[in-house]
Amino acid sequence: MIVAKKKFGQNFLKDTSVLHKIIQSMPKNDRKLIEIGPGLGDLTQKLLEVKPLTAYEVDDELSIYLKDKFSNEIDEGKFTLVQGDVLEKFKEGSLAEEPYDMVANLPYYIATTIILEALKDPLCKSLVVMIQKEVAVKFAAPHKTKEFTSLAILAGSIGRAKILFDVLPESFEPQPKVTSSILKIEKDK
Repeated sequence: MIVAKKKFGQNFLKDTSVLHKIIQSMPKNDRKLIEIGPGLGDLTQKLLEVKPLTAYEVDDELSIYLKDKFSNEIDEGKFTLVQGDVLEKFKEGSLAEEPYDMVANLPYYIATTIILEALKDPLCKSLVVMIQKEVAVKFAAPHKTKEFTSLAILAGSIGRAKILFDVLPESFEPQPKVTSSILKIEKDK
């Protein structure tokens, strides 16, 4: 049995209704799909029902688990698992060779950094990410509100950011101490 590791900020989503809502909020297109931090692969499984996927996982133990769980999809070329730190990959350039959409349940401790890197990446065209609610509010805040910060200005200068729905702590194992939100950012270009 795999236990969530605090050092990686792991909280595994267990609420299948949330998984379905995330899939429904994805852009409908032919672009490449990238997931960050697939964890136990519950969201990954749903994403693979929609289209092929590349996922980045930093945890060695989870990578072994995911390679076994999705061995058929890997063999069929539907799933590519990249083991390593996604921030290191961003330093090398884009996460893909072609335009892509990111869908992920991001670890809270590096969520803002990953979002900022994705916003800088010209090949990343949209993000549907689960993050801490208070951070999502900062990206999606309307003009002239107290939450309106540099993150909202940045997101607004690149595209449109909005919070789609909140996810309660009970939806995870272990439960985080905060409410999460699904943030969608669609770039204009």
